[in-house]
Amino acid sequence: MRTRYLLPALLLSGCALDAGEGFALLEPTVTAKYAPVASRDAGQGFQRLASDYQVRLDTAGLGISHVELMGGAGSGGPTRFDPANPPLGYSLCHNGHCHSDSGGLVDYEDIEAQLGGGGASASLVAALHVDGELDLLTPSAVPVECEPDCELPRTSVSRGIWEVTQVTLTGVVKDSRATPRLGETRFRLTVESKDSAEGEEATPVFTLKGDVDVPSDREHKPRVKLALALAVPPTVFDAVDWATLTPGADGVVDLGAPANEAARKVLLEELAALKPEAEVRREDR
Repeated sequence: MRTRYLLPALLLSGCALDAGEGFALLEPTVTAKYAPVASRDAGQGFQRLASDYQVRLDTAGLGISHVELMGGAGSGGPTRFDPANPPLGYSLCHNGHCHSDSGGLVDYEDIEAQLGGGGASASLVAALHVDGELDLLTPSAVPVECEPDCELPRTSVSRGIWEVTQVTLTGVVKDSRATPRLGETRFRLTVESKDSAEGEEATPVFTLKGDVDVPSDREHKPRVKLALALAVPPTVFDAVDWATLTPGADGVVDLGAPANEAARKVLLEELAALKPEAEVRREDR
């Protein structure tokens, strides 16, 4: 979903609440880090790989445009209709019908059938704007803004989708076998999102999906300290066949070069398979 279209979509899908009257108030942060494994420690910053190669990262960053928080009645929310507590997209229930956010009147029976039959699907609740690069080697929790607001309507957030727009890596690889398949070699990778149509955000390099559990209702404390975090382990390099890569004229293996496309795809697939985590702490306002 492109950021320029997030606001109208959210205004159509959210409950009609004045500013400051949300069911939950998000205080989100986003962080990403390289996560070396103690059992793979080979000294001097190197990590052993399953292939007997060893890798050391000297710089590492992920560019994130935003994280989409998805949810709604169909993804962890209520499945039984209560006129006193209408589902996302409805309000002012009385005399056998509810006012829909689209402007129409919908009968109780139709709403209940939608909930019970799985007609309600996950929709965008809020977009958390990172709009920058996260340093994996010196990680920090970055406070982020919400679009359209960190005050949430009544819903249930169930998933976070990270849009990754850039991957930058530099490091060294070497072989730990008695007969080395390659000497100690420097490598680099820079991959950026491809340009899209004018006025739209670039298509992400890949997306990451992780579970989030944030009910936005009157049954839980309203202030939500949401810490979204991604750990990148050295195992993402396990499937790369380093001996087959072609170095450039400077002796550095550029994983972004056409000659090394297969290895680049393998690495990006491993990165795309990672699952961000979400830590939630709730407090009173």
